[in-house]
Amino acid sequence: MAAQSTQKDRNASPGGRDSKIARARLILWALVAVGLLVVGALALNTGAFRAKPQPAAVGGAFDLVDQSGRPVDETVLNGQWSMVFFGFTFCPDICPGTLQALIRAKDQLGTKGEDVRIVFISVDPDRDRPAAIKDWLAANDAPAGTLGLTGTQAEVDRAVKAYRAVANKVGEGRDYTMDHSTVVYLMDPRGRFVRPLPYNLPDEIVTQVTAAKRGD
Repeated sequence: MAAQSTQKDRNASPGGRDSKIARARLILWALVAVGLLVVGALALNTGAFRAKPQPAAVGGAFDLVDQSGRPVDETVLNGQWSMVFFGFTFCPDICPGTLQALIRAKDQLGTKGEDVRIVFISVDPDRDRPAAIKDWLAANDAPAGTLGLTGTQAEVDRAVKAYRAVANKVGEGRDYTMDHSTVVYLMDPRGRFVRPLPYNLPDEIVTQVTAAKRGD
């Protein structure tokens, strides 16, 4: 009995077998905890546990007509990349300049530009009826597939608001003009806003469209 008691006391002592097992367990749990912290840090750093960013609040529903008088809504942007810009046909420089920049960019994209469409939305519905837009696009050699959209004032205002654009009438009489946004909106084939494109910079437009399409 004395020998057995001595053996139990030895196992329970600080240097005994039970104590060594307890220390080993503590070391194991410490290693597991450190491993979990490392994995968690890596996951946070790579964004694995980050909430996906919400789509930018640009674009949305609209009801307009194209240059042929055909009613269209926001689904007309589906199926192709779209470069959308706002303007008016009486615009002396910015609007035709933007259109020409987009035409050159589309040409420079080559085969990649086959599924990229130019979309012009008029902010001057009083003067820009479908026939006027059709003539303006033709006069500026817009490529096939280019869309020119207009509508009633209320319908145009809704589109302007959806894209967070700006459009204000300046002056009175037949010679009034329009202040409007010059940004071009790149929309993906699902009609979702991707990024703004620079005004009148074809090379930069090509770079950004190509990068966006590559990441689709």
